[in-house]
Amino acid sequence: MQRYSLNGPTMGSRYSAVFYAPPGLDQTALGEALFEAVDQVDRQMSNWRADSALMRFNAQPLERWMDLPENLIWVLQTAVQVCAESGGAFDIGVGDVVRAWGFGPAEQAVDAEQRAALAAQPRSTASRALEFDFAGGRVRKRHAVHLDLAGIAKGFGVDQLARCLDQHSVEHYLVSIDGELRARGHKPDGQAWTIAIEKPLAGVRDALGALEIADAALATSGDYRHFREQDGRRYSHTIDPRRAAPLSEGLASVSVLAPSCMLADAWATALMVLGPEQGPALACQRGMDALFLLRDGEQIRQLWILDGQPQS
Repeated sequence: MQRYSLNGPTMGSRYSAVFYAPPGLDQTALGEALFEAVDQVDRQMSNWRADSALMRFNAQPLERWMDLPENLIWVLQTAVQVCAESGGAFDIGVGDVVRAWGFGPAEQAVDAEQRAALAAQPRSTASRALEFDFAGGRVRKRHAVHLDLAGIAKGFGVDQLARCLDQHSVEHYLVSIDGELRARGHKPDGQAWTIAIEKPLAGVRDALGALEIADAALATSGDYRHFREQDGRRYSHTIDPRRAAPLSEGLASVSVLAPSCMLADAWATALMVLGPEQGPALACQRGMDALFLLRDGEQIRQLWILDGQPQS
């Protein structure tokens, strides 16, 4: 078996595929297929591309059905399901809040009065706003909502990279986009894939520890990579949909292991929003595998939940 490594730009970041396959593999053809897999996700689900299917749907009037790609409908349906199962901690209907706090394409925050107005006005979750016609492959909005898939689309993109390699009969790989990962098989010597868990430090790339995974996906949500500082406080890019505002305190990060990276991505965001008490409690209730990093003064405390059980 020979080691291969292919990568390229996508979704404002880069994708990577490291895998083992017999010598003589057509790397050009596979590289093109991998790029097309993630580029299709970007064309359908990006909030940064005005011509994406998602942005065209956001501009659609209420009560008007719109035909959407099958994969986009799948992601929307999954997002709605995680919203319900997390008690609203994960909600894709926060696009207006994302933009208002300067985390969207405009990169410009509104004033305090506008932010307060968003937090005070009645809101409709994506779960209540969206209506699906699965047989017809279409969706419509029943209430005003601006969708943002930043908490799930990259995970789905990783899954698409995995499916692409599966279709090309590659059985041992590690694929990723911006830290969201999915692994299958193992290295030729039988060892599992080793993943670094980062220290939750802004501006620093340092490993806190390592994790071996096989046939699983891992996604992390944290407050130390993308944030804004306002009035002496740091605000994470992760939005609490229940308050219509970004997180400003609580967990440093949450990493979730799941069968798909789409689910790992969404649940990492949901548990991050739920915080240091409700997050682990829900992870235990659902029998999840997750790592919570909590700040204790200058120290970082780890809390592992494995098969729904806290580990000492």
